[in-house]
Formats: sequence, C-alpha cells, structure tokens
Amino acid sequence: MTAILGLRLGAYVRAYHAIAPLIAGLVVLGTLYGGGVSRPEEAYGVSAIVMFPVLAWQAKILLDVEPDVQRRLVRVAAGTASREILAGLLAAAATGVPTILLAMGLPWLVGGVADAVTLKGQAAPLSLGAALAVGVWTHLLVLGPAVALGAWASRAVSRTIGAAVSVLTAGSVLAIVLGLSFSPVPWLVPPLMATARATSKRPHARPGGRADRLGPGLGRSGHCRILAGAPAPGVIASNLARRVITRTI
Repeated sequence: MTAILGLRLGAYVRAYHAIAPLIAGLVVLGTLYGGGVSRPEEAYGVSAIVMFPVLAWQAKILLDVEPDVQRRLVRVAAGTASREILAGLLAAAATGVPTILLAMGLPWLVGGVADAVTLKGQAAPLSLGAALAVGVWTHLLVLGPAVALGAWASRAVSRTIGAAVSVLTAGSVLAIVLGLSFSPVPWLVPPLMATARATSKRPHARPGGRADRLGPGLGRSGHCRILAGAPAPGVIASNLARRVITRTI
C-alpha cells in the first residue's frame, strides 16, 4: 500500500496537478483575510467552510491523475479492490495536509488574525496554543467529508465531466445550506456550519470601539468598520465575503 501511495502522490506532484488547487486556496484565503482582524478560532471556523470545496476538488484531481488502465493494474497488484480504494483515499487525504497548513498559516502572514483581540462584554480570547488546536480540529473535521465528496466526483465513479461538476457543486452547496441553523436536516451533512457557529463569538460592536477592527458581519449589528476612509477593492471583497458567511451561519 505504501508503494501505491507513493505512486499516486508522485504522479500528482510531478505532473503539476498540485498547482491549480494551491492557487484556488490562495485566492479564497486571500479574499477572506484581505481586510480586518479577527480572533484565530473564529477565523479558522469560517476558513474550514470556504476550504471545503477546494479540498474536495483537490481530492478529485489526485484520484483522476491515474489513467483507467493503470488504476486497474494497480488494483490487480494490490490484491483486492478495497486496498486499492483505501490507498487512493489516503493519498487524497495526504494532499489535503499541505492545504490545511496553508489555511492555518496564511492569515498570520497577511495580518488577518491576532491572538489578543479583546472585546467588551466578551470572554477573553483563547491562548495561541488553544486557538491553533481549534484550527487544526476544524480543518481536520472538514478533510474527511471533502475527500469523500472528491472521491464521489472522481472519474472512476462519476464517469463524465458533467456529472463530476454537478456532484462537486451540489455537494459543496448542500453541505452549507443543509447545515444552517434553521435547517430541518442538519444531520445529513458534515458539521461545517455547526463548527463555524461554535467558533464564532458574534460580539456586539460599539461604533469606534476595538471591535471595529474585526470587520463587518462579525458583530451582531453587522456594521463594524474596518478602515476609516475609502477602503481598497481587496478590503471590500474580503468584507463582503465575511458578511455573507457570518450572516448565514
């Protein structure tokens, strides 16, 4: 099984298939953290949601790298179909680890999070170690369902490009919509939204207070200010993304 893992991961990296999901992850995270500062635990809860379709797409790409004939030969060499399938799922999960590390580290590099953001009337922020532990937990919680969705959308299962795109799109949308607080069947989908609600404090921000730095949508009023004066286009995009996400969870 180790040889199968190495074969698939090597093909994924050497054929430069890893570049597309990496760029997608950078764009999504850059938009999310482009303006304002929030607590790490809250930011990681939202990050796990927006990275779910990226991780699913990444898993599909890895599983589609191998030609059909080669996959059948690998299955014969593995001895059983279950071993070949398990090796593919483990390889897909392994590709998600660097993406999760990127999602954990990028907000600190761009100044999108701070471990000392304190808000009036709210409990003290978590320590840095606890916040990072929450971030690891939230993203690992997403990895398994994302790999499962990517496997469902893979060529071996979906057969056609149209079916694969439909599975990825519908799966990503339903994972969010059915996980909303007013959903009658939240147990049908992974707990993406429940995790985001658990990590989001939703503090009430006073105009001019320190909570203004958290950006719109992170307070109950949804009208916190990030920057005085005219905001840059990147800040507008980031604020819009945060407002849409935080107002729906």
